[in-house]
Amino acid sequence: METVETVPQPVIGVATGSSPSPLYRTLARRDRPPNTFEATSWFALDEYIGLPAGHPQSYSEVLRREIVEPLHLDPTTVHVPNPHSDDLDRSAVAYEEAITSAGGVDLQILGIGRNGHLAFNEPGASLDSRTRVERLTDDTREANRRFFDSLSDVPTHCLTQGLGTILEARHLLLLAQGRGKAEAVHDALTGPVSSGCPASILQLHPRVTILVDEEAGSLLI
Repeated sequence: METVETVPQPVIGVATGSSPSPLYRTLARRDRPPNTFEATSWFALDEYIGLPAGHPQSYSEVLRREIVEPLHLDPTTVHVPNPHSDDLDRSAVAYEEAITSAGGVDLQILGIGRNGHLAFNEPGASLDSRTRVERLTDDTREANRRFFDSLSDVPTHCLTQGLGTILEARHLLLLAQGRGKAEAVHDALTGPVSSGCPASILQLHPRVTILVDEEAGSLLI
């Protein structure tokens, strides 16, 4: 009896923010068959809590604008933590289960915060943390203020994949741009592995690709 070889269905973890946006725009411009991503599943790193469904700055809407529509994706293949559940802890567990059911993340795209956060894992996050509710620091809220009318409109909490969840991805891709990220990139890649700089967990992963511009990498020289 002939054995039928199955083709793995890729799973991509997607970040939002200014650093990964150029990558998504490049993917949208490339010539490729229209069904390129037909078998691909996508998992967002995080989502704000407290924004109404359909809010333009919710990450589900950001991803709709940046990848779903430009890449002609089936919206049902793009997963975001559910911030509207009456039981957010259960929502976090369900998200972990969905990632596991999909076979785990093959490529996790990452940005980095000015304070070294990955996803919304703020300094002090446990290195083996899982998807959970997290309170955003004042620094992170201030950094995201530009997307809202005022600081008071920036959510104070989110659902985020944990550092332990991120480490289980098979390949990590970190993108960073601008002088404002230089110290965080330096500390993440050359400093001690510490919860004080969540992105330092990159040093623990066997397959990491780092793409930074000259300014973001200026302190690595």
